[in-house]
Amino acid sequence: MFSLSAVALITWQVLVRGPLLAPDARLSRALVRTVPDAVTERLSDLGNVPVAVPVLLLAVAYAVRRGDRLGAAAAALAMALVPALVVPLKEWTARPGPLEPWAAGYFPSGHTATAAVAYLGAALLLSPYTRRPWPTAAALVLTGATAAGLVLRGFHWPLDVVASLLVCAPLLLGVRWFSRPDPRSTRRSSG
Repeated sequence: MFSLSAVALITWQVLVRGPLLAPDARLSRALVRTVPDAVTERLSDLGNVPVAVPVLLLAVAYAVRRGDRLGAAAAALAMALVPALVVPLKEWTARPGPLEPWAAGYFPSGHTATAAVAYLGAALLLSPYTRRPWPTAAALVLTGATAAGLVLRGFHWPLDVVASLLVCAPLLLGVRWFSRPDPRSTRRSSG
């Protein structure tokens, strides 16, 4: 799968301080603090657990109420897997932050992963019932705003954010797979 291969390549570059880190650092220097901190901190906060996870929990509850227990379970499991995947990578790579070279544990971005799974997972659960693209559009905006805020504020390098999105892709594919509407269910089509 492409996303896992890309994560492996980026992780290898971080571990060996490979050539991908130079353009990553240049891009970070060009972007950090180009937007006021008050704005970028709020955008970054969209990836906080107390902000993002309740959105997913509401979508999970709605999906369960509509009879999509398998999709709801897949989304909940995907969120539970985020720290199980991200934390060991942070500890293993011990990458310093753009504005805190003495600190470690910035790769990959946990806030980006939390936002992606929470918002996109919620959109995957809600989309079969809305039959409109707004859940996905809203999820992409919220996830993108989180990622942009993290990079613009200097909380993460651009590759930290990209790697998080790539780590989450298989999790979200699993949610998509299990949250397919059951054509036999009358509750799903009445929505």
